[in-house]
Amino acid sequence: MRLTRLVRIVVVALKHGLDDFAFDHPRLKPLRPVVHGVLFWRDLSAPRAMRLRRALEDLGPIFIKFGQMLSTRRDILPPAIADELALLQDRVPPFASSEVETAIERVHGKPISEVFRSFDLVPVASASVAQVHFAELPDGTPVAVKVLRPRVAEVIDHDLALMQTGATLVERLWSEGRRLRSRDVVSEFDKTIHDELDLMREAANCSQLRRNFERSQLLRIPVVHWDFTSTGILVMERMAGIPIGHIDELVAAGVDLKRLARAGVEIFFTQVFRDGFFHADMHPGNIFVAVDRADFGKYVALDFGIMGTLSQRDKGYLAQNFLAFFRRDYHRVATAHLESGWVPPDTRVDELESEIRAVCEPIFDRPLKEISLGRVLVQLFRASRRFNVEIQPQLVLLQKTLLNVEGLGRQLDPDLDLWVTAKPFLERWMEDQVGLGALGRRFAAEAPYLVAALPELPRLLHQRLLAPPAASDLALKELAAAQTSRNRWLALIAVLLTLLIVLLLRQAGR
Repeated sequence: MRLTRLVRIVVVALKHGLDDFAFDHPRLKPLRPVVHGVLFWRDLSAPRAMRLRRALEDLGPIFIKFGQMLSTRRDILPPAIADELALLQDRVPPFASSEVETAIERVHGKPISEVFRSFDLVPVASASVAQVHFAELPDGTPVAVKVLRPRVAEVIDHDLALMQTGATLVERLWSEGRRLRSRDVVSEFDKTIHDELDLMREAANCSQLRRNFERSQLLRIPVVHWDFTSTGILVMERMAGIPIGHIDELVAAGVDLKRLARAGVEIFFTQVFRDGFFHADMHPGNIFVAVDRADFGKYVALDFGIMGTLSQRDKGYLAQNFLAFFRRDYHRVATAHLESGWVPPDTRVDELESEIRAVCEPIFDRPLKEISLGRVLVQLFRASRRFNVEIQPQLVLLQKTLLNVEGLGRQLDPDLDLWVTAKPFLERWMEDQVGLGALGRRFAAEAPYLVAALPELPRLLHQRLLAPPAASDLALKELAAAQTSRNRWLALIAVLLTLLIVLLLRQAGR
């Protein structure tokens, strides 16, 4: 099977002229005219980026999905290729109804008619990894049922093995291959797509996001029905609405598009900076707008297979960089890189500042509403790469999602100024993180540990300060003797600080 698939990949690559990438290698360039002469029947008039997209479409669902993921790596891909790959659509014919029934019966150990009151065997959506059916639970609750494709893991593993081989060849033969880190990109895709194969993980993501927005007036997340959900089947509340891309239908329903655009930006920044947990696959097929009376005008999110997470450090890095960009403070952008550990500690701040200024000044010559915040982030990543910055996967997902949010927002409201919408949110978040309220919350979170450790701290610190020096060097011993009185004062200060912290904790607990 693998050999047959490899032959198929080679044939498709030659058909679309992807051998051009290999002939960029100096040693292979002389062969270009020979190969072009032998394969004279090919039509290579289309740009190389377009031919790459068409080849991935011919190779099928897994390669399409890989191309979609590649399109998010604008920090390493040429813009023309990234833009073209972003056009890939994950549309796959549905698999047989009998296999749907078999999958459900295997999980639940009984016929599908005993699991659901009704089940529509015609899918409402079909993609490379799974497809979705409408059904009703035994109590009549309407649900959506997501079912994994049969043997999809086996197909994925075969294709991934071939991708790794191809990535190795790309790095060796193409002049840009090593810079693009092809093998690392394939490994990242391997992890992402295997995560999507576990529908229990997707259900957990959905449940977490719903809990984060439980009282939100802007976003609806479906309820997961855990008793019916397994690794291969996900059963959740059936959601209704108008796809976000159907602008005419939204207008006809009376939805305020400008408000909807601003709400989308607020939802995104809330997920990123409040929760550090965000929906990272926000293309138009996964986002709807509710038009029923109870939830009119709210966003409805679906498909939680790809989620992004950010640490407190990541959030601080992003907020500081965004705010510095708003203020055109490139020195602060450079120092934020250093403080966050994204560049080596020996990096010269003035050189990094100069690089960032060269990238960003042309951007700011345009009206603010025409500036893409997502593309600013892309430019930042590209500038940083010169200084050996390794862009983390979570930031790549963030960049992809931010580009999606901007695209959706400006589709709804062409005059949307994302900078004006986002700046107050970021400023409030920064104030919340560095103010006295944040200090109190952190003390409260650490209180159990502090209560256990503080009684021992004065004794341990005093013992350490008065311990004889380990070094035998006479000068060090004399220095230690001369500082004995100072050490006693330090120990006393430590005790006083400990008592002060205890008093503050007591006061906070009242």
